[in-house]
Amino acid sequence: MTTLTLGKALNEGLRKAMENDPKVLVMGEDVGKLGGVFRITDGLQKDFGEERVIDTPLAESGIIGTAIGLALRGYRPVCEIQFDGFVFPAADQIITQLAKMRMRSLGTLSLPVVVRIPCGGGIGAVEHHSESPEAYFTHTAGLRVVTCSNPVDAFSMIQQSIASPDPVIFFEPKRRYWDKADVDIDSTEWTPLHQARVVRPGEHATVLAYGPSVKTCLEAAAAAAEEGRSLEVIDLRSLNPLDIGAVTESVNRTGRCVVVHEAPVYSGFGAELAARITEKCFYRLESPVLRVGGFSTPYPPSRLEDDYLPDLDRILDAVDRSFAW
Repeated sequence: MTTLTLGKALNEGLRKAMENDPKVLVMGEDVGKLGGVFRITDGLQKDFGEERVIDTPLAESGIIGTAIGLALRGYRPVCEIQFDGFVFPAADQIITQLAKMRMRSLGTLSLPVVVRIPCGGGIGAVEHHSESPEAYFTHTAGLRVVTCSNPVDAFSMIQQSIASPDPVIFFEPKRRYWDKADVDIDSTEWTPLHQARVVRPGEHATVLAYGPSVKTCLEAAAAAAEEGRSLEVIDLRSLNPLDIGAVTESVNRTGRCVVVHEAPVYSGFGAELAARITEKCFYRLESPVLRVGGFSTPYPPSRLEDDYLPDLDRILDAVDRSFAW
């Protein structure tokens, strides 16, 4: 076992993938000599050279467009979008080309491209640097959308995503980059990429989370336990495809559900979860599915982000409201 931060686990996962397959390339703004703004690609250009770790111009559309061409030629590009809010210039390439090429070619072409996107707030940054755009991509058929919440998953999921025959949008919770855990970097016995995980068993209510919100929900569950409430926390890990079986098994057992994410609640991914759960667990629910998330406003100045982001108190308030029905 090796103690790694989430950021270093991603670095090690990228390194393993590049060692195992010479067709794996890393490309993006400042990923080479600088090692990325969060140093996720630190040292890779030194070890693999400028032809495999490519510093690109500041042009997200060009990055993804070039990656599509490389994938069509047999490569497996891993693209870094420097910050979440910078992905939108690349949206045309992702939505109208990357996501549709397999269907357009009747299955004869695949685009094994990974788009890495640091996401979420909590680092004191401004708008365009602290956003949660996952719902745009879960809505886009043809994309796999995953997100890690801890170093163990970061190490395995980045390698599984690179091995996928389909394009993967890989969200990285930037405020968790410095969280540490023991990682077995020699093991390949990993949880399947699109399988959810129960990270805290419970009996009285189910809390669904992903990415940066998982740790916050675990803290809320620990606080609830002191009041005699047993919360089951599920890390979804994959948003599309969704492991709905794990979700419904838990909700059918507990009868209550709270969904937590940093993105605005209105039309957020939690709305899809609430609808699916209501459809499949209706007769077992003791109360409506409740959502906790950001507000319907552009991301606020950093001095206000603690009031914007879901915290322990807002999660526990939703749990209280669930039990009050």
